[in-house]
Amino acid sequence: MAKNILICDDAAFMRMMIKDILTKNGYNVAGEAENGLKAVEKYKEVSPDLVLMDITMPEMDGIQALKEIKKLDGGAKVIMCSAMGQQAMVIESIQAGAKDFIVKPFQAERVIEAVKKVVG
Repeated sequence: MAKNILICDDAAFMRMMIKDILTKNGYNVAGEAENGLKAVEKYKEVSPDLVLMDITMPEMDGIQALKEIKKLDGGAKVIMCSAMGQQAMVIESIQAGAKDFIVKPFQAERVIEAVKKVVG
């Protein structure tokens, strides 16, 4: 059965690009969210196998959304994505429970490698 993935990014073109990469590799996109608040709501709705979460978003950033999702579901699997390869953010994400970190602009192979590592 295909794994359900929730994509959270404030840039529509990024969501589209990620969705394209995932669907071409046999994954199912269970939903999309354009900010952290929507990501948390969507997570409750669709209970995805994995969340791909941007860090820099309006209303609620990815790290805050990650923390909220982890409160709802301690076993939640989240991979963070960010254009800023800032060490502090990577560390904060991992400490908050992220399973992996992808730096933008990313290669399709890197996205799939991270996804496979986390959900198979």
